[in-house]
Amino acid sequence: MNSNITILKTICSILGGIAMCFGQDRSNYAEHLPGTTATVEMIAIPSGTFQMGSPQNEPGRKPDEGPVREIEMNGFWMSKLEITWELYNLFVERAIDDLDNEKRAGDVQWDTDAVSGATTPYVDMSLGMGREEGFPAVNITQRAASTFCEWLSSITGHYYRLPTEAEWEYAARAGNNTPYHFGTDAAQLEEFAWFNENSNGRYHEVGSKEPNPWGLHDMYGNVAEWTLDQYNKNGYADAEMPFEPPTNEYPISIRGGSFRDGAQELRSASRLASDPVWKQRDPQFPRSKWWFTDAGFVGFRIVRPYATPKKEEFENYWIKDQY
Repeated sequence: MNSNITILKTICSILGGIAMCFGQDRSNYAEHLPGTTATVEMIAIPSGTFQMGSPQNEPGRKPDEGPVREIEMNGFWMSKLEITWELYNLFVERAIDDLDNEKRAGDVQWDTDAVSGATTPYVDMSLGMGREEGFPAVNITQRAASTFCEWLSSITGHYYRLPTEAEWEYAARAGNNTPYHFGTDAAQLEEFAWFNENSNGRYHEVGSKEPNPWGLHDMYGNVAEWTLDQYNKNGYADAEMPFEPPTNEYPISIRGGSFRDGAQELRSASRLASDPVWKQRDPQFPRSKWWFTDAGFVGFRIVRPYATPKKEEFENYWIKDQY
């Protein structure tokens, strides 16, 4: 009997986790927001292991990208696209909070009244690049991006959060250990990314470049993306792996590079640390918890873990009162 159980677990692991064998779906899906035509397309990312960081001989490598660590990843869903203004504005406006949505049936029962409301921006947070449908939301703090995830969880019944750094890099690599998911030739970036050589100094409509092998668009370029992790300038030598919980507002790890960056900043292992200078022109006192005034190159995407945490653990991954 025990040998049969071991064989079953092995088979299930190969398929992406034991839960799959007992009927839990691991397919791509679209999350529909109640009372709107808005959806968030979610891509199923398989479980596996990968080499996080970059080897010392990788062109453009910085000291904070190592040492290379082997990381075992549990599967999750990740949004196919960066979160756009039309989605983020639903959170700011909060007009759909009270819709029944079939009593928000799902694996999360979270009261929208418990979710902090974001302030309405006091200037054009797109910095003139446009807030039309399909453009990525930017100038948003990590706390604001995380609270969007909490709000989305409360209205959909599914648990959403920001990706950890490890999850982000794992998804960006899409099974490859080369500097980019397509290999080493940065000349191919034109096909997959908006960066300083083709962006004309502005962000572009999400999904307008080719996806990576796992179906994710704009993992490189367009806008850089928030992760959950505290940035550690010493890289991974003394970091908590695979997740470095944030205890301070700065610095936080940001991934993917943006429309203003060069090819080397778009490598899968490349990292950026958040900076308080991004609020330098903030006229509010105290400084806004929700908005930056000078980070028009930073946005975010979201994940949903295959295994929903217990309710008492929800806030461990929602940035609220940790700092």
